[in-house]
Amino acid sequence: MIVRIMGEGQVRLADGHLAELDKLDDELLAEVEKGDGPGFRRTLEALLDKVHDLGEPLPDDALEPSQLILPAADATLEEVRDLLSDEGLIPG
Repeated sequence: MIVRIMGEGQVRLADGHLAELDKLDDELLAEVEKGDGPGFRRTLEALLDKVHDLGEPLPDDALEPSQLILPAADATLEEVRDLLSDEGLIPG
């Protein structure tokens, strides 16, 4: 799976890691719904760190179709709220 992190680039991530990301996504969705700014920031950073740790960055000149788009690390709670669906950032 190709994951795009807004403002950073793309990362190739094995599909088997989706469950780990989905758990963090569920936490992020709950924190956004509660308006928990500090919790939101902590979980967003953990989600992006997990993608970086588990994935392989694609070259800057590569442009692959992204199956998943995540917000930048400096995104605000309101910006992420606008990106969320009923399932969070990660469908499924």
